[in-house]
Amino acid sequence: MENTITISEIKRRGMAAITDHLRLGPTHVVKRNKRAAVILSEDEYQRLVAQHAPHLPGMTALEWLIAQPSTGSRSRAAIDADLQAERSW
Repeated sequence: MENTITISEIKRRGMAAITDHLRLGPTHVVKRNKRAAVILSEDEYQRLVAQHAPHLPGMTALEWLIAQPSTGSRSRAAIDADLQAERSW
């Protein structure tokens, strides 16, 4: 079942309600029968933030692109060899 908490429960029980729900993982906050927010533990939040490269004011698109973490598995040499093979047809 989905881990949700209502605004009224938060108002009634406060941080104790949030702590109880966070033991089960990320918690959806429901306001007026609609999801309004998600509460994460500090550890989970830091893990998510660490996955993204920082965006600094004044950063160009190229600088941002270069700052992104590599997710590919091919080496530069393999990519260069594939490009050379394509160019020599």
